[in-house]
Amino acid sequence: MGGISLKGIGVFLLLVLLVLCSSFDVGDGRRGKHWRHKKAPYSSLARKKGKGKISGSYHHGGRGQPSPKSSPKGSPGKRYPTAPKAATFDVLDFGAKGDGVTDDTKAFEAAWAAACKVEASTMVVPPEFRFLVRPISFSGPYCQPNIVFQLDGTIIAPTSTKAWGSGLLQWLEFTKLKGITIRGSGIIEGRGSVWWTNSESDVDPINTKLSAKMPEIKPTALRFYGSYNVTVTGITIQNSPQCHLKFDFCEAVQVFNITISSPGSSLNTDGIHLQHSRDVSIHHTDLGCGDDCISIQTGCANINIHNVNCGPGHGISIGGLGRDNTKACVSNITVRDVNMHNTMNGVRVKTWQGGSGSVQSIRFSNIKVSEVQTPIVIDQFYCDRRSCKNQTSAVALSSIAYENIKGTFTVQPVRFACSDSMPCSDISLTEVELKPLQEHYHMYEPFCWQAYGEQYTPTVPPIVCLQTGKPTSKRIQSDHDSC
Repeated sequence: MGGISLKGIGVFLLLVLLVLCSSFDVGDGRRGKHWRHKKAPYSSLARKKGKGKISGSYHHGGRGQPSPKSSPKGSPGKRYPTAPKAATFDVLDFGAKGDGVTDDTKAFEAAWAAACKVEASTMVVPPEFRFLVRPISFSGPYCQPNIVFQLDGTIIAPTSTKAWGSGLLQWLEFTKLKGITIRGSGIIEGRGSVWWTNSESDVDPINTKLSAKMPEIKPTALRFYGSYNVTVTGITIQNSPQCHLKFDFCEAVQVFNITISSPGSSLNTDGIHLQHSRDVSIHHTDLGCGDDCISIQTGCANINIHNVNCGPGHGISIGGLGRDNTKACVSNITVRDVNMHNTMNGVRVKTWQGGSGSVQSIRFSNIKVSEVQTPIVIDQFYCDRRSCKNQTSAVALSSIAYENIKGTFTVQPVRFACSDSMPCSDISLTEVELKPLQEHYHMYEPFCWQAYGEQYTPTVPPIVCLQTGKPTSKRIQSDHDSC
């Protein structure tokens, strides 16, 4: 009995010891000694050098960070490490003045060089400043992905001939990037009026001799080249010397809630120009310019355009394609829910004689036109020079649908001018109602040449010139010519 009592006492003491040890560890843990890491203070050295900041407001003057909350009294205040927020790089921190007079190009280059090194970083152009920037390239391909160019101020182009040398094809260029976004409420101001004077519509911008004033080679305001997952939203691009916004060899492009504006008299100032680009969406955008509101060139596929206002301008065009006997391939284009006012054309397909390739699977739907010269156009004899020679070969056009196109015209409702050797096929017309703005105007009747297709509903006016069925004289393209 005595032995059993001693053994019981020993077990009891061991249990008491274990309870005391457990209480000590929990108490320390609750006081934050083991699993809470102290948040590092913001580096004053980084702020002094202006090489970027972590999170916070991007507005100049509001760059302060809230200090971390105090830890419980008497503890070291350790915390779990948290994922760093995206770094921002304000051009003012890199020496930009933003007075509209000082050349801020080097500051923009330095800010981009810093942002380029950090994934998902933001380069900031703050509001209430005007930044004079010479031609500049924000280049990859070694930049980190998903960079944001936050544009809330105004970027203005130089107007001195010295800044442009013998002529450049673009002003602001983004090249070979993955996941690049330009967003904000800012303005890209091209100050193009100094270029528009003394322009000729048939000037070849590459080969023409330079003028005594600005170079004949006029730059595009904003160009993207060889980039993937591109977004442009919120900004305004205005008064470009030539094209306002251009995409070359890009894929997965989103353009929405932007404004493009230049006078209707500004020659060759396309709104948005697409070339060799795929999977593009353009929507909820206001476009007014001196050329095509949207121009779709060779190499484009899977383009979706909707909820766009166009005017002034030349309408929305596919082409011109096949210039200088080149091959052009365009397919799967949808243009819908568009308003056009006071434009030269509505929806147009234009090709040069002598080209090859094809345009197919095109849909124009829910287009409202007002005071448009010619709302529906196919022109396979396009020529913007003083004269063009007649040639036999042509880009093949097929499967083009016109649905619910209504409104007023001032010259001619429909013009289908197709190639003799490669007639247009599979044109479809549904609910087309186009009325003259005023009956006493000198109007032209609908015109068709080598155009074949079907009318699924009566049209206004009647388009009796469209031939039914398939063309019998259509030349078969060689494998070299087909897409």
